[in-house]
Amino acid sequence: MKKVSLLMLVLLLLLSGCLQNQNSEEEVVQDDAEQKTSIVPSYQLSGENYRMILPYKTSAARGAIVNQIANRVDIDEMEEGLRRLSKDVYSPEELYFQEGQYFDTDRIYSWIDELNPEVEEGADVQEYRDNPRYLTHVLEQNFMRHSDDQSVELEGISLGIAMKSVYSFQTEPGGTTYYQDIPEQEMLSVANDVAQNIVTDIRENDENLRDVPIMIAIYREEEQASPVPGNFVAKTNVPGGSSTVDDWEEVKEENILFPSDEGSEKYFEDQELVTNFGNEVRKFFPNYVGLVGEGFYIDEELQKLQIEIPIEFNGKGEVIGFTQYAYGLVQEIFPNYYDIEIDVVSSQKTESIIYRNAGEDQVNVHIYD
Repeated sequence: MKKVSLLMLVLLLLLSGCLQNQNSEEEVVQDDAEQKTSIVPSYQLSGENYRMILPYKTSAARGAIVNQIANRVDIDEMEEGLRRLSKDVYSPEELYFQEGQYFDTDRIYSWIDELNPEVEEGADVQEYRDNPRYLTHVLEQNFMRHSDDQSVELEGISLGIAMKSVYSFQTEPGGTTYYQDIPEQEMLSVANDVAQNIVTDIRENDENLRDVPIMIAIYREEEQASPVPGNFVAKTNVPGGSSTVDDWEEVKEENILFPSDEGSEKYFEDQELVTNFGNEVRKFFPNYVGLVGEGFYIDEELQKLQIEIPIEFNGKGEVIGFTQYAYGLVQEIFPNYYDIEIDVVSSQKTESIIYRNAGEDQVNVHIYD
């Protein structure tokens, strides 16, 4: 019999001890034209995670983000990061999460086309450089409240606005690809105008959303080939009934590649730990070629360190032996005040995973079949 997957093990553990239990599942009626009955699960993974309404509704703009953002790591970070920032505005203990239901693909694409500069066909390179397409995507997330009459109603909306850090373009199909860096302050200035235009459009054309609060967060993408994602850089709240976008607050989040010049310059001690870990791995595996680490920081404090070790193995015993060795290194080298995850991968699959949650002493291991 195959081993239970890591995901299933985690879920079973959570359900047995860590979940917040309520008496029963709740049936609710969604406040829409069809008045469909839905279910709110009675279990919540933790107080930091939103419960979701079932059956699960996919976004009205499903697929748009994949077409607009080229780097998969940016897609994941934007979706997860927007939900993370939303917790400061929409309480996970009181509200339920739902993917965006109000702005479909056509609406998203219309914003992107209307709010980016136009360049006429046949324009030269300089014309493109003078009119970069800053805006990449607009991501919507909804937060719902359970009312006394067993209905769920929209409590608020979060919008993530993805902006480029590097503008790439061709003056003709199949021609030379040019690249232009976009300074962060320039990007933020444009993003403010983009956000204002989007909110004005919503308030003027979506009557049912005129009194709904909107949280807006600006996401700065990394370049397309980056192994680590970009990050959110600013956020603001627009109260229900208001169309004014102002009072931006800086978001101090970073995703740092280890090892790298940036990692050495900004977080030297953390990079040294990753480097020392790699040096110890090399002692076990002479054919080891390197690892890739990613540190996620909030206010310059490390929250999570994820390391991927690509190695080719000659058998399952070698996988087990190496995983045991790496397990010991994690205990010896890394402090426990942040989450850590070590992924041991071959060219075929993930072979094993080693992880520890912040504040815990126990290191967990799973070796895949």
